[in-house]
Amino acid sequence: MNRQFTLRAAVAGAMLAAVSLSSIPAAAQAVPADLTVMPPVPTDFQPKKTSWGDPDFRGTWPIDNIASLPMNRPANFGNRFWLTDEEFAARQAQANRSDQAYDAEDKAGRIGMGHWVESDASGRRTSLLVDPANGQLPAMTPQAQALYKAGRSSWTPNTSFNWVTDFDSWDRCISRGFPASMLPFRYNNGIRVYQSPGYVTIALEMLGTRVIPIRSGNPEHWPENVQGYLGNSVGHWEGNTLVIETTNLKTGDSATQDAFARNGSPLNMATMGVPANNTIPTSSQAKVVERLTMTGDNSIVYEMTYSDPEVFTAPFTARLDWTRNDDYGFFEYACHEGNVQVRNYITADRAGTLEKASEAELSAEAGGAH
Repeated sequence: MNRQFTLRAAVAGAMLAAVSLSSIPAAAQAVPADLTVMPPVPTDFQPKKTSWGDPDFRGTWPIDNIASLPMNRPANFGNRFWLTDEEFAARQAQANRSDQAYDAEDKAGRIGMGHWVESDASGRRTSLLVDPANGQLPAMTPQAQALYKAGRSSWTPNTSFNWVTDFDSWDRCISRGFPASMLPFRYNNGIRVYQSPGYVTIALEMLGTRVIPIRSGNPEHWPENVQGYLGNSVGHWEGNTLVIETTNLKTGDSATQDAFARNGSPLNMATMGVPANNTIPTSSQAKVVERLTMTGDNSIVYEMTYSDPEVFTAPFTARLDWTRNDDYGFFEYACHEGNVQVRNYITADRAGTLEKASEAELSAEAGGAH
């Protein structure tokens, strides 16, 4: 579904409150008796093989089923990775109430938030983060924090929009940032995996396709001065686990006036529990390591470790449960075509500036009495 900028300010809060839930839990690891323990990813499942001998990950793996999980762990869960039985029952009860609301919407012949913002009960996890163990993103460095606070995008409050340098790369339909593109959003969470000898391709429903060569030994990344919004990803197999190392990410921040030095955020605020405003910078030291492990015919555990010592004071790791759904409707995300909102933001802001100037002039002519 195409991103609607004009609706965002009005319905962002409603989106989070009205996320559609299903009573079918996501495929996930078994919950340990000690809810403060995160067990290692199981590696005993033997996936089917492709005709050339690689583990077969092909299929559609939408992550809308975990879109309700926050990145940071809410404080009320303390040091627990997992919900109690009572908390999980309450989460499922909320899922059932949401289902009933959307069934009523269907019967009334109208399509609203229930079919735009969809996820299910999201399982027993308390957050996406598994490291640090406290479930909180590491602090930013002082330099990065200053750039973060000075950043501008259509997500930042009280921003004057005068030119394209007041928008981030997602506002301009270029990129959602990385690894933000691999994390759940409010909608359009489709992920499709293709394989051929020597390559794995990850097609994202919203802004991005990653063609990943499989190499052992030297990953042969691009030269340092070559960058990409999704970086340069190179993979290799460790047993049945696909390991992908991504470097050469587009550097930049949202504070600069240089259009070529601006960038999207590595974490997107539309993923629940992520810092606001989409203005976290990216340095040349940014690196992402992903590990994809099949734990059943219809389940993949996806782990992502992000490190950027110029921006975050420590690395962090998120773990996501992917569930196969080959019936998922995967449509073109035509973001740039018809994207008039960048122009509309600018023209509206400039018109408002002219109106204020006219009011000041009239007031001055009337001796301040106007």
